[in-house]
Amino acid sequence: MAFVVLLCSQIGWAQSTDILRFDYLNIPENDAGMKTQRYKALFNFPIKLNEKNDYLITGFEYNRFDMDYSKELPFDKSELIRFHVIDFNAGIITKLNENWNFIAILTPRLASNLLDGTEADDFFMNATATIWKERPNADKPYRLVLGLTYNSTTGLPVPLPLINYYRRFHPNWSYTLGIPRSNFRHHINKKHLVELALFLDGYYINLQNDVIMDDGQVASKISLTALVGSLGYQYNISNRMALFATLGRSVIQEGILRNDDQGSVYLLNNESSFYIRTGFKIGIF
Repeated sequence: MAFVVLLCSQIGWAQSTDILRFDYLNIPENDAGMKTQRYKALFNFPIKLNEKNDYLITGFEYNRFDMDYSKELPFDKSELIRFHVIDFNAGIITKLNENWNFIAILTPRLASNLLDGTEADDFFMNATATIWKERPNADKPYRLVLGLTYNSTTGLPVPLPLINYYRRFHPNWSYTLGIPRSNFRHHINKKHLVELALFLDGYYINLQNDVIMDDGQVASKISLTALVGSLGYQYNISNRMALFATLGRSVIQEGILRNDDQGSVYLLNNESSFYIRTGFKIGIF
């Protein structure tokens, strides 16, 4: 299960439908003595290519993680305090016919504690290809996304399936089923909505200096995998622009130091945590 969460959380990072996003995440200290703060900034810029409404998508996403450990660890933790993840997006959106669109995105990623410049192991590669059907003006609007995604951190050399389905089955109610996020929403009016959500989050980051354990094992990566249940509120400034806030708690959570083969070397954290997140976004949907 932990492997599935790690895989899906990494897939999820490449699936953002936001044009612009700023958000702040606070995971307060839990029983394992760990707390995390994350600062995120995302910008995707669509460039119209022709009258068929084909678009070139370019953009980037930056995440900074600030960690704190209140408990003593059997190794030097000074190099495990701050981490950086930078994604560069390049993709295309093209209309296949009246109902279906095709989206392909290539996402080089830098994920490291960046102690001394960059090195080869700091870089990873993600790629996604999907077809997307949407009927926003139907009596019960819906959207279906089907595709394949490849992520170099999973250890699997083949693309994996991606499915996401959204339906607004009542003027005031909608749901989304998929990975990395499923939700059930109550649209109070055009400005306000609340939601219950279950989603995957996490990271997989290179450590530039290996951590040597007392038993001789060597850790070269750090990962966090989390399955989170949450209650959220969103204020819609316009059809595409919103402010949001989320309060949740992890159902499954593991912070692990890993070797080059992604094997577990040291368990940092397997205790549930609260999950507090707020931000601003401009989205496609």
